[in-house]
Amino acid sequence: MNYKTLLGAMLLVALLLTACGPATTPTTEPTMEPTESVTETPLATESATATEPPAATESPTAGVPVTGEATVNVSESADFGTILVDGQGMALYVFMADTQNSGTSACGDDDGCTEEWPPVTSQGAPVAGEGVDASLLGTITRDDGTMQVAYNGWPLYLFHEDMAPGDTNGQGIDEFGGLWFLVSPTGEAIQQ
Repeated sequence: MNYKTLLGAMLLVALLLTACGPATTPTTEPTMEPTESVTETPLATESATATEPPAATESPTAGVPVTGEATVNVSESADFGTILVDGQGMALYVFMADTQNSGTSACGDDDGCTEEWPPVTSQGAPVAGEGVDASLLGTITRDDGTMQVAYNGWPLYLFHEDMAPGDTNGQGIDEFGGLWFLVSPTGEAIQQ
């Protein structure tokens, strides 16, 4: 065999091996475009505790959907002493036109009462924070079917003019047929 034939055969075998070998993947330049990543959120396996209030549970304004159990906590007011507050620290009120332990609310949607005094609502049993007597915590069913948090038999409300934790602008107001008062941890209206 002559040298040219041998060299040609070797070249032909090399080409065949290259053509039949594993394919190489082309390399691409990295891009700066954002990519989406999908992560799975684990399901909760334990119920919420008083030290871990669920997010967005109280409705500071009418029409805001409730997404879990409401939390009732205790806070210290400079003017009124120890009071009940919601999970975000907003003052809670009772309406003296309500009847204690009646299971109903005298503050309705038709006269604008719930716009100024949004009921504290909950999906499920409300959570008692530290200093709150869990045996006094309960719910009533409103005319629209929502569950309103009650304490010592009194339905609880927020006040639309309280803008930040510590505000107590609704204390002692007389409107919608009755007086509105803050609530003590013992479940009594603070009438001062």
